[in-house]
Amino acid sequence: MALSISAVVLLAIVVFLLVRKAGLKAGHAFVCVLLGFYLASSSIAPTMKQLTNSVAGMIGSLDL
Repeated sequence: MALSISAVVLLAIVVFLLVRKAGLKAGHAFVCVLLGFYLASSSIAPTMKQLTNSVAGMIGSLDL
């Protein structure tokens, strides 16, 4: 059975855990969110999406 989870949900969980457990301040998390929005609207967004899809595909094809 394959489990599919959105990268946005996964990253949101990671940020939440970092804020709660690792001492990441809410201001730092907000800056990271803003950076994400600006990256999404920049010219590097298609390259980042392709890289993310390639890495996810590579991880998905691993035989554990």
